Amino acid sequence: MAKQIIMTANAPSSSLYSQGVKVGSTVYVSGMTGVDPATSELAGPTIEQQTTQALRNCEAILRAGGGSLDDVVQVTVLLAHPDDFAGMNESYATIFPSEQPTRAVTKLGVDLPNVLVSVMMTAHLGD
Repeated sequence: MAKQIIMTANAPSSSLYSQGVKVGSTVYVSGMTGVDPATSELAGPTIEQQTTQALRNCEAILRAGGGSLDDVVQVTVLLAHPDDFAGMNESYATIFPSEQPTRAVTKLGVDLPNVLVSVMMTAHLGD
């Protein structure tokens, strides 16, 4: 199967990685931070604001690849500060209120100024 690089102006981008890659019916979304693509600034200083924006950035990439949050089967959340776990969960639960995908949460391994969270996803589109 050929891989398709997914690109959208509705999520942060870099020349160092693809926002997403689609292989067959699977979409892999790169780690997205809480940067608002409209302003290129963090969505706010709180874990809740950054988590919501990071998840919306992932959603934009999924949509560009022909999918949606309903197709997500796995999420990895990287937190800069483990103490932000409860706040991240609060925002996460508004995006995935039911039929949650599998999930892992771990510590973000690099220090990025003011970045509190990074989220990556894997989605399976249809059968």
